[in-house]
Formats: sequence, C-alpha cells, structure tokens
Amino acid sequence: MALKKLKIRDKIVEHCVIQGGMGVGVSLYPLAKAVAQNGGIGVISSVALDRILSKRNGKKYSIYEACEEEVALAKDGSNCIGINIMVAVQRDYEASVKGAIAGGVDIIISGAGLPTELPKAATSKDVALVPIVSSLRAFDIICKRWERFGRRPDAVVVEGPLAGGHLGFRFADLDKEENKLENILLPIKEKAIRCDDIPVIAAGGIYTHDDIKKFLDMGADAVQMGTRFLATFESSASPEYKQAVIRADKDDIVVAYRPGSPSGLPFRVIKSSPMYQDALLAKRHTNCDKGYLLNKDGYCPAMVDNINYFCICNGLLSSAGYNSDKEKPIYTVGSNAYRVDRLLSVEELMKELVYG
Repeated sequence: MALKKLKIRDKIVEHCVIQGGMGVGVSLYPLAKAVAQNGGIGVISSVALDRILSKRNGKKYSIYEACEEEVALAKDGSNCIGINIMVAVQRDYEASVKGAIAGGVDIIISGAGLPTELPKAATSKDVALVPIVSSLRAFDIICKRWERFGRRPDAVVVEGPLAGGHLGFRFADLDKEENKLENILLPIKEKAIRCDDIPVIAAGGIYTHDDIKKFLDMGADAVQMGTRFLATFESSASPEYKQAVIRADKDDIVVAYRPGSPSGLPFRVIKSSPMYQDALLAKRHTNCDKGYLLNKDGYCPAMVDNINYFCICNGLLSSAGYNSDKEKPIYTVGSNAYRVDRLLSVEELMKELVYG
C-alpha cells in the first residue's frame, strides 16, 4: 500500500516523505528538485551555500543571493521545496531565511539549536515554519517563544538519537531508553494535536518502507530521511563520500564528541573520515578561515583547540568537493548508513520507500 499524502499549511504533497537537508553541500537543488518531482518534499541545506555557488558559477555570492538562487532552481511549478537552516550558523541565519523566501521556498525547517527567533526573520505568512526538536521541553519552549510573534509551528520534526549530523542530546543521554524516537514522538504528538493538530514528522534512523509505516502507525504524519538520499546519484556529496558510505560497516559509524564539532553538539560520522582520523591524533593545525560557526563574539573553539574540536566547516565543505585539495573531508551519516550497498536514483528510492 502506498504512503499517505501530507499537508503542511496550504501545501499538499503526494507522499509523506521529506528528504533531509544535509549540509554542507549534499542537499542542493538537483537532489531537492528530484525528490519534489517524485512526490516528496525536497530540502536544500543553506549552510555555506554562498561559497558553494561562488565556486560553481565563478562569481561571488552573498548568503542571501545563494539561498534565493538555489531555491529558485529547485522550484518547478507546484512542487514543494524546503530549506534547512541551522540555528548554530548565527552569522548567516536571518539572511538565509530572507533569501530563501525571496527564492519562493515553501517550508523553512530549522534545528541545530532552538529556532526561537525564526518567526521574527520569516515575516512571510505564506511560508511554513517547522522547528526540529528532540524533546517535549524543546517543543514547549519554541511554542511559547513563537507566541510573541503571533505564530505557531506549521509542523514539527521530532528527531531521535539515530540521526546523522548534529544531535539534539547530551552525549551521555544518547542511549537512554526515554530518548528513543519511539518514546519522544508520542508526547510531542499529543501536544501537536492540541496545537491545531499540526503534522508531526519523525526523523532519525528511518530506513525502509516498513520503518515509515511503523512510525505512521504510531501517529506520525510523515518522516524525514537523510542518509538514504545522500546515497543517490542526484545528491551533491562527492564521489568519495558516497563510496565511503557504501564501504562503511556498523562499527565504522560513531558519534564524535571529544574531539567533535565546535558547536558542542554530538555529531555522527564515519570513523574513517580523514579529518576525523586527524582529529583523533590532534594532527590538524587549528584553522578557522570560513567562520560559519563563529558565535556572537566572533569566536569558535576550533580556532584554538585541535584536541577537543575539528573544523567542521572545512571538513564538510571538502566532503562536498569544495576544497578537497586543501582540507581533508569529514563524512556525516545516520546510524543505518552501513546498510547502504549501492547508489540509487531518487526515482528508484522513492518507489522503494513509498510502495515497499
């Protein structure tokens, strides 16, 4: 049986599958557009789009211009395009929101921190605003803060500890029973019902059609999936990144923390990633020449400490082929990446996910 349709705000999509916004440079317009054309919601990652488009097109872009152009390239008539904008990238947050809106984005998804100020930046009433949370407490905080702007979430992504990239849990809490996606989903669903029954989107460790059905049966309205879409021909991950995913076994997938991301959040990676291996040995000299994770004081721990942190900006840019001649890559994946054994087209993958 095919999956059900999904409605977020005034947008109705054929299949309740949302492709995760994987950054840096994995979820660009070719992937997002292909997913949307096959009945799902395609999502672009905003992180470092200015540098990626500047290299792609041979001219300098601001982050506003880059988000506007990448969204516009992904849009195709009535398809549904989202953008994932990380709260942790404080410097570019507001400009990324406004640029995406100018490009015609339908949905803004925001996590890697609590997006308490998203409605302030996203003044358009036509764009759906969707926070990513990993606890009922986080969802409560966002709902209360958004009331100041006269907005409520149009949907919510509930991300469990098996996801790829940055994780919304303390490292010591990742394996606790109460933090499993199955256990954090239900209380958030109950609150979402009270909030005009907004859609709840389950994310983290979902791999097959049966996994999707399981969470739909539990009350989720949709799922968000990243790693399955990373391993497609249309994703913009480098060929080396994709092959690293195919080669990885279960023991190769670890959560990096010390050394880890300078954001302070646990970060799931392939253990053999060249930058991670250098970080384990403290071999990489400190260097912060991209600055996406600089805080309001203009500081990032990776600027001065190569024992506890690695430069996620350069590592992820390299994994997308941006500066692989200068920096070693780091490969982030979800917990089920070891199950990937070949690349698929988005069309093939969507048929597998939707129909089983």
